[in-house]
Amino acid sequence: MKNKQLIIFTDSGDTIIDESTQVFDERGIVKHAQCIPGADGVLRQLHEEGYTIALVADGEWESFQNVYRQNGLGVCFDAWVVSEVVGKQKPEPIMFETAYEKLGLTDDDRKRIVMIGNNLKKDVAGANRQGLISVWMDWSPRYFHTVEEPDWQPDYTVHTPQELIPLIHRLNDGLENE
Repeated sequence: MKNKQLIIFTDSGDTIIDESTQVFDERGIVKHAQCIPGADGVLRQLHEEGYTIALVADGEWESFQNVYRQNGLGVCFDAWVVSEVVGKQKPEPIMFETAYEKLGLTDDDRKRIVMIGNNLKKDVAGANRQGLISVWMDWSPRYFHTVEEPDWQPDYTVHTPQELIPLIHRLNDGLENE
């Protein structure tokens, strides 16, 4: 039962899945990949606690299906928004708008949505431009680590998936106490 006020949008690569473990087929589709240490447990816990969770990620539909089926995490998502299907990548508004639509959300819900991602330019800026709560997963050395534009500044920064649990709980408690 979905009983939490806070709604979670999350990226995939280097936020849940460790991109350095990806194995591609000849078409460039990810066949296998491992989770960042602890990310699978965090995702499962948040799902079991009743949070609504949407995957909002850039990449190929088949890659995400393969990876989340392999890791047994596909059931954790209430909506899947994938750039290949949408036709645009984050930070384009349509990626977030598609997630709102799939979850039946309105503009009034934005203040209770958190976007978790590893990329300041795409995830954090996209969330900030939409009026969402932005959380930067500063785990991977692969992407930007310097705030180059004002809208790249995250509301919160975590360095491991496990740090998300108390942050998500605190944010949800704040909404429930309003």
